[in-house]
Amino acid sequence: MRRHITVLVVLTGLSVIAPASIAAPADFLKTYEAAARQEAPGFAGFSAQRGAAFYKTTHGREWSCASCHTQNPAASGRHAKTDKPITPLAPAANAKRFARADKVEKWFRRNCNDVLGRECTAREKGDVLAYLMSVKK
Repeated sequence: MRRHITVLVVLTGLSVIAPASIAAPADFLKTYEAAARQEAPGFAGFSAQRGAAFYKTTHGREWSCASCHTQNPAASGRHAKTDKPITPLAPAANAKRFARADKVEKWFRRNCNDVLGRECTAREKGDVLAYLMSVKK
């Protein structure tokens, strides 16, 4: 009997934890806004225009975001090195994008390193996300 209660408590705990990892793009913008205010107290908000420029620029390195995700982030892309298919990046074209915090941070970390040679700042992430949210199918 005691074992069943423990299992029930563990399972109940997991069901409460799992939905917390599911989010919407706007939730990430709020998180990045709070972090951007910490990084730069004079932070004045995100810019889809700045995000579009960031997305399309190589930043002195070989790749830009558009190298793999295409100039149109609502379209499917292909990895520049491996040629593996990549689903659309814009949330309007792919509802699974920007839905799980662990995946969002994993891919920002990897892709920012490829594009910039470092992690993105909260402002850079927010600008890119503001741009991606402005892209329609």
